[in-house]
Amino acid sequence: MAQQNIYDNEVFFDSFKGLRSDEINFNEVIETPIITAMLPDMKGKKVLDIGCGMGQHAIQYSKAGAASVLGTDISEKMLGFAKENNAAENITYRRLAFEDIAQLDEKFDIITSSLAFDYSEDFGKLMKDIYVLINDGGYLVFSMSHPISTAYDGVYDRYTRTEDKVRLYANLHNYGIEGVRHFKWVVEDYEVYHRKFSTLINCIAGAGFIIEECQESTVPDEILKKHPDKFGGVIHQPDFIFFRCRKSNR
Repeated sequence: MAQQNIYDNEVFFDSFKGLRSDEINFNEVIETPIITAMLPDMKGKKVLDIGCGMGQHAIQYSKAGAASVLGTDISEKMLGFAKENNAAENITYRRLAFEDIAQLDEKFDIITSSLAFDYSEDFGKLMKDIYVLINDGGYLVFSMSHPISTAYDGVYDRYTRTEDKVRLYANLHNYGIEGVRHFKWVVEDYEVYHRKFSTLINCIAGAGFIIEECQESTVPDEILKKHPDKFGGVIHQPDFIFFRCRKSNR
């Protein structure tokens, strides 16, 4: 199974780091507030953050009172940044692709992931592997690109616009055809996997999870008014989708 590691590409990593350093970015303004509101109480919990990246969420969980946090990622560059900038006594970082997550010989109360599962070739297997790693009554809370957002391949413009470049509506391309999509984002051959909304639901439920909550990304009105060029597309398509899932007590 293919394992993607685009974040160790020097050009891509430097660009991504620059995006995250801007206080007004999609992660901080849209993604983090929504996923944070969906999290259960972290106090005293054993937490796994899959695709931990630069460690922003790991340090957030540490400060929220987690007993321990394990952050896993395939990117050496991301882990290096996390260890240097988002370290704490109760945080451990480990290089591990999520395709190999079943290698972990321990269980967790809460498993999270922020915008990493877009790179998963076999989402159904990933959900089953994660289910095994969660204690009964535990939670999986994650975000990923919305299926409407991934129904795009770079061949056509993402938006239809007026002559003044105002977005009129978002364009979909082959929503019903699942699989890998390639387009340009910083590098020429950026790659994600597109799946229909029903596939996501069926894979989550098929692994045994109970879906307690689902959210689609929005942006606060005051931010949209201040930064229409950056966030104007959000009113036409949700960029991210969020799930809070629970493993039932047996």
